Amino acid sequence: MIPKVHDMGTDTRGLVAYLYGPGKAEEHIDPHLVAAWDSQAPDPGRDPKATYGDLQRLLDQPVMALPESARPAEYVWHLSVRAAPEDPILTDEQWADIARRMVAATGIAPEGDEAACRWAAVRHADDHIHIVATVVREDGRQARIRQDGARSQTEARKVEIDYGLRRLNVGDGTAAKRPTSAERHKANRQGKERTPREELRETVRRAAAGVASEEEFFDRLAAAGLLIRQRTAPSGDLLGYKVALPDDRNEDQEPIYYSGSTLAPDLSLPRIRKRWAADASGHHSNAATDRSSGSPRISPSAARRQATTAVWQTVLILDQGDDGQIAAHLAAAGEVLDALAKTSAAHTRRELRDAAWAFERATRSHIQAERGHDRALRQAARDLVYGGPALGRGEDGATTAMLIDMAFFLVSAAAHWHGKKEHAQQAAAARRAADHLRAAYQAAAPLHLGVMHQRGRRLSQPLQRKQAAYLRQAVPELAGQVLAEPGWYALAATLVDVENAGHDPAALLAEAVKRRELETAESISDVLVWRLRRMADLPADASTGPESGTSKAASKGQTRKKATPPSQNASAKRSGTREPRR
Repeated sequence: MIPKVHDMGTDTRGLVAYLYGPGKAEEHIDPHLVAAWDSQAPDPGRDPKATYGDLQRLLDQPVMALPESARPAEYVWHLSVRAAPEDPILTDEQWADIARRMVAATGIAPEGDEAACRWAAVRHADDHIHIVATVVREDGRQARIRQDGARSQTEARKVEIDYGLRRLNVGDGTAAKRPTSAERHKANRQGKERTPREELRETVRRAAAGVASEEEFFDRLAAAGLLIRQRTAPSGDLLGYKVALPDDRNEDQEPIYYSGSTLAPDLSLPRIRKRWAADASGHHSNAATDRSSGSPRISPSAARRQATTAVWQTVLILDQGDDGQIAAHLAAAGEVLDALAKTSAAHTRRELRDAAWAFERATRSHIQAERGHDRALRQAARDLVYGGPALGRGEDGATTAMLIDMAFFLVSAAAHWHGKKEHAQQAAAARRAADHLRAAYQAAAPLHLGVMHQRGRRLSQPLQRKQAAYLRQAVPELAGQVLAEPGWYALAATLVDVENAGHDPAALLAEAVKRRELETAESISDVLVWRLRRMADLPADASTGPESGTSKAASKGQTRKKATPPSQNASAKRSGTREPRR
């Protein structure tokens, strides 16, 4: 159940007329009174003799009884209370009880107070009510309604328990501002999935991912097609900014601008500046210098591989770091997800976009982030942006699956950390992001794991038994489960590649398992495949690879080739042939 205290006003009749009217999009059905300060209060919705003016005059009486100089400048109080979509439809009697509890909890009409404010609760839809009140009490004093928003939220949590409704998480004041009803209705009329406020928030977050300067930030906003207004001091110093969508206009056909701070608490210009100001080294990828030429110096696959390593280190920090470091890493992890969504291939784009959108809530809490510890993640986000979009196949498609797999463990660890800190909304947001990442992984991984699976099945029986022996030696407690998984053959092929690359398969396998739990993995073998390929610096795309147990040294002795001239390396790269591993 979601209560919302709206801005104070001065037009009681206008609000009453809106609540009893058809609504802005004909969404008001059967508007009627469910409760009021007086059981005999007029109901313009059900009584044909009652008018809006009748109800307005009675509500305003205590205000109008005061001398004009003593009346509050704003005296109309408005609270809406909405049930969750999955909640049962409540009766008028139940909504009446909820309304009485809300006005009592907020100080409008404390229980047993005969001199309390006048109020009325109107229902014009199945899932919510509106409460309108005037804040001058019957005794002429003004009601004490400080912290009415927080008090209404506290009462809503009690109502959820008492009525068996969906129990929402308690907020901490760090969430982005929700779109208004008017903004939602406008988006619905225009057939848009998100409101302009939400669309701008996502676009600005993507523009800020890995950004290193104000100039770069505003260049990205402009490239995204946003209208921008900058606020400057008399000295010429930049103080803030506003953005608008070109097609979002008011009645006068003027663009509707939103400041960064109204989009989300961490999107104000001072907060965005902190992202790069803490980087005392001043070191950033050279990719930024190539944006004018359109020739980034890092490939999508290399950017994803480096991001995977940075994300892996962050997972370890979430297990062992202090709170300030963890808060900084979670904020930077949001930048990585934003950058990954921005550069993803079509078949993973929707789920990655939804994952980044959900995780945005998990990046903010009241724990102060110690910026500077997050440089590797911010650099990874930057490289993803300047590495450009992935095609979703070959090496960049496989490294995308590898990165998504690691990002899943990061957001799962974030959910666990927020849960320990009793950050209910953030923990729930991280769990939602994990669900979207799991779906994205299922879209990205099968093609590449399928190739490794086929290679593993073609291994000779002696070689399969050899890889199984490595598994039992390294992780005896997991061996039985892994060998029973469909992904075992892909892992067996990877273990062959690990050995041919000169590594000890059992030792590397033991390290891959030891570094972090695998309980949240649906397929342990899948996770181990990506961890081993990253740790051994193997190509993520295993469409070609050794299929025998020949050692690396023997292979070199039998198939040594002449060094390829640089020009031929460049030609091979353009034709799609994988470069020799560095």
